[in-house]
Parts: sequence; structure tokens; C-alpha cells
Amino acid sequence: MDYRQLVKDCIKEKPAAQEALYRHFAPAMLGVCYRYTKSMEDAEDVLQEGFVKVFLHIKDYTASGELGAWIRRIMVNTALNFLKKNKKYRTEMVFTEAPLHPVTDLNPQVNLDAKELAELIRQLPTGFQTIFNLYAIEGYTHVEIGQMLGISEGTSKSQYARSRYLLMEWLENLSSTSKHKRYAGK
Repeated sequence: MDYRQLVKDCIKEKPAAQEALYRHFAPAMLGVCYRYTKSMEDAEDVLQEGFVKVFLHIKDYTASGELGAWIRRIMVNTALNFLKKNKKYRTEMVFTEAPLHPVTDLNPQVNLDAKELAELIRQLPTGFQTIFNLYAIEGYTHVEIGQMLGISEGTSKSQYARSRYLLMEWLENLSSTSKHKRYAGK
């Protein structure tokens, strides 16, 4: 796909080009949006809002980096704005030392695939989930995360460490539960 021509045509607001860009990037970007929300419906809302921004600002794309990375950054920022302004998420975007809920799974598996790990990450409280995704998946620094979320670098680091610790604890629990079921079945 010739991205340069596609971008030029999107700047000219050609519907066929906009549709081609959307169809090409939407599946991957929906995954990005879903990592930050708690439902597919919310992820789809973020995706639509994100693509509106993409088409409004496509003229600002300088081609100095990959088009997909530029779109991804818009989707991440759109997701963060969605979390901040949506009451359901805003109340969960509190960065405290409160105890966290345990993960339960009636049929855990020791070897998690990427989809299962993503679902486990989604079980984190929204603030932890957001920081974990921004740092571990998107590659932002704690300074950048702090600026994006209006928190200190130290808060970002501690929340990431807590989310990572919690995920490791959950994985150990899933692993030991799975081993126990294997031995009990023999």
C-alpha cells in the first residue's frame, strides 16, 4: 500500500482513501483502544473518535515516522481522554495504595497466550491497567506517563510496579491452581 499517496488523498478528503486507511488500520487500532477500556463498546467509541481526529489532523502527518505509529499515538491519547472524561472510568483512575480485587478463573491455564494475558491485564483496576499499557506495551517513559495523566513520575513508577507485582501474583495463583487440578485428576 502506498501510504504517501493514501495520505495525500486523505488530505484531499477523498472518501475512498479515507475508507482504505480506516479498513487497513482499524483492526489493529481497535486492539489498542480495547486495552484501555473495559468493554468492546467503549473501545469502538474510542476508535471512532480516534479516526475522526486522524482525518482532522492527517495534514499534520509529516511522514518522518511510520503512519501506523502516528495513528497509534492518536488512539492512545484518545483513549486516555476518554478515560478522563468518562465518569465510569474517572472514578477508577485514582492512584492510591488501596487493596486490589483478586482474579478468579474457574478454568485457569498455566501457559497463557497473548489474548489471555491481555484479558488478565484488563482485570487490573483502570489506573493500573492504563499505566501498565502505557509503559510495558506502548513504551512511554514514566516521565511521559506522568505528564499524560497529570501524576508524578514516582507515582507512575510505583503504580507500574504494583500492577506488575499483582499480575505476577495472579499468574502464580493460576499456575498453582492448574498444577493442583492436574495432580488431583490423576
